[in-house]
Amino acid sequence: MSDFLGFEKINKKLGLGCMRLPLKDKAIDHTTFSAMVDAFIENGFNYFDTAHGYMRGESENALKISLTSRYPRDAYVLANKLSTFHFEREEEIVPLFESQLEACGVDYFDIYLMHAQNTALYEKYKSCRAYEHALDFLREGRIKHFGISFHDRADLLEKILNDYPEIELVQIQFNYADYEDPTVESRKCYEVCVKYGKPVVVMEPVKGGCLANLPDDASAVLRALGGGSDASYAIRFAAGFDGVMMVLSGMGSIDMLNDNMSYMKDFKPLDERERAAVDEVRRIFRSKDLIACTACEYCIANCPMNISIPNLFACMNGKKLWNSWNSDYYYGVHTQSAKKASDCIGCGACESACPQHLPIRELLREVAKEFEKKENT
Repeated sequence: MSDFLGFEKINKKLGLGCMRLPLKDKAIDHTTFSAMVDAFIENGFNYFDTAHGYMRGESENALKISLTSRYPRDAYVLANKLSTFHFEREEEIVPLFESQLEACGVDYFDIYLMHAQNTALYEKYKSCRAYEHALDFLREGRIKHFGISFHDRADLLEKILNDYPEIELVQIQFNYADYEDPTVESRKCYEVCVKYGKPVVVMEPVKGGCLANLPDDASAVLRALGGGSDASYAIRFAAGFDGVMMVLSGMGSIDMLNDNMSYMKDFKPLDERERAAVDEVRRIFRSKDLIACTACEYCIANCPMNISIPNLFACMNGKKLWNSWNSDYYYGVHTQSAKKASDCIGCGACESACPQHLPIRELLREVAKEFEKKENT
């Protein structure tokens, strides 16, 4: 059971993040997802995290099909979010919330978060009285716990926690690659949560899959430890910190689920030798100068040209790591029926939405230079 007062319903530290679900023919594979839900619950795990826009708007309904219609309400913990992309005015918030309950097939959420808070979005949430509405939902019993998910600097997090002491938990991006990264400030944000006594929910523990598929020289460091997948060390790193209540992992297959459950069912933090290995991996990984994209797709939602920015950045990272034909091939795949990097009009809408604060316009120019050089000669 959870050691966190008020969150006794939580069984274990691994949560199933529903931003990345199994696919079949480009749609959610509900049969496979139902099997994953069954295995997850049978092994004592019960935390599920979603948002209205996940999986292009289909994640909530997938949970209704595979979880909430098949299990009693006390068998699971369901976290959802109020997402800025789906409201512009205060009067839209309550209908949006009620549509989320309906989409998920429940009459309350165990946890409800103000989604992806940063400087610009926080001002929007305040002007729309979003926090006040969430607190009303809490008083009405339509949510059981109130929190935020956060993508910005530690000083803003501290301001929000001062402005709204009713916040019960904070979801932050936290992994060993970002721990000291000045653009993400994982460590500093974590320390603010500890200072204010807020339980931490970790998102992106494997940095959008980057830490689950390390380059050969980095992966060799972990293999030398004698056991465990690349992902296992990343998730155990995050879960081992005091105050971390939950670590979310997006699992796109039963194999991923089984791997995660194998080491989180009876969780043990990294020992001294394992932490030293992770430190070495961090040094190697950073030396590769990769684009720190987590494929959250917030940029796509804001791009007027509908450029598949995360996919193009993944091609660039693959090129840097492996320098193979494969990256060029997939650049062609991702731009066959969509815009290329060179189609960027430089409006900057993507950068204002990026939780990683990436200089996307500049990076797209670099991607175009690398993959479209034949067209430019």
